[in-house]
Parts: sequence; structure tokens; C-alpha cells
Amino acid sequence: MHGLVFDIAHLLAGGLVVVSMMMLYQDRLYALLNVFALHSLVLTLSVAWQAYIQDAPHLYVTAAIALVFKAIVIPVVLHRMIRQLGIHREIETVVGVGPTMLAGIGLVALAMFVMLRVTPGANPLVREDLAFALSVLLISLLVMVTRRNAVSQVVGFMSLENSLVLAATGAKGMPLVVEISVAFSILIAFIVIGVFLFRIRERFDTVDVAALDDFKGRMRK
Repeated sequence: MHGLVFDIAHLLAGGLVVVSMMMLYQDRLYALLNVFALHSLVLTLSVAWQAYIQDAPHLYVTAAIALVFKAIVIPVVLHRMIRQLGIHREIETVVGVGPTMLAGIGLVALAMFVMLRVTPGANPLVREDLAFALSVLLISLLVMVTRRNAVSQVVGFMSLENSLVLAATGAKGMPLVVEISVAFSILIAFIVIGVFLFRIRERFDTVDVAALDDFKGRMRK
């Protein structure tokens, strides 16, 4: 039974890394949002399983928050925002998909190497979850760096927060009040980002961050 518990936890946390890699080769905004919804669903299952094996009922609240807000509400809102803003639905990338995927694989290997080396005395399940969480965090940062569209960078930011939740629950979780406060902080940040997206679209007629860089350069001149 202990081996089965470990295998399922390993499968769910590893699945989160696989879905993160799927984000790297998406070239359409709607597809990216659907993958993010899947990312949050896998996180929900992983947290719920941790709640079961740790006998920590408060983690079910974390799983419910991830399911409602991240797997349902945020993707639906972003879908509507794309339609209302009339955003170009193809994602422009800084580099090609091939080099980005190779970089993602390299970051996963780096995360595994570093985390397994610095936590030799930890519980094997905790070590695996922390290594997977660091992998997801680095891939999320890569998504934010290699995408020019502001909406795709919001998705990268949200998936980065998913990695922090995975790390916290894998390491015996956080107090419930902290989890709820973090969830509301993310929700408020999402609302603020949404307002800024509307303002950027209204001012520059695009949400490509390259246009903001060009405008910044002209202002300095």
C-alpha cells in the first residue's frame, strides 16, 4: 500500500511537469488556456491525494480552491477577455518551439539534479514533490520569458503559483489561513492584471509586450 501511495503521488506530480511542458509548444491562446485548465485540474488531484495520504482535511480546501478558481473561473474569464479585447489568437514567441522545448527539458533536469542533491535526508515523497515543483516553477518562468503576448504571460504567472502550491502541500502543507490568503491574493492580482490588459489594449491597440518596449524606447528619446 505504501508503494501504491508513492506511485500515485509521483504520477500526479510528474503529470504536472508534463502538462507544463505542453504549454511550451502551444501557439494558440485558446489552446494555451485549455492546457492551463488541465494544469490546474492535475494540481487539484495532486493536492487532494496529498490530503488523503497526510490525513490533512484542510488540504481539501486548497484542492477545491484550485479546482474552482484555477481550473474553471480563470480560464473562462480569460477566454471571454480574449473575445472582448479582440486579441490576436496566435502566440508570438521570442524563440522557436524547438529550442524552447529543449530549454524546458534542460530546466527539468537541472531542477531534479539540484533538489535531489540538496535534500538527501528528506522523505522520498517530499523530495520528489519538491523536485517536480521546482521543475514546474522554472518551466513557468520560461513560458513568461519566451511569450510576447501579455495573456500568455498571465498564464505563466498562474502556473508558477501552481508550482508553489505543489511544493507547499508536498512538504506537509501550509496552515489553512495562509492557503486562503494566498488564494485571495492571487485572485486580486488576476483582477488587477485584467484591468491592466484592458488599459493596454485601449492605449496601444495590442497586448504584445514588444509594443510596450518600443513605446518605452521612444519616451526615453
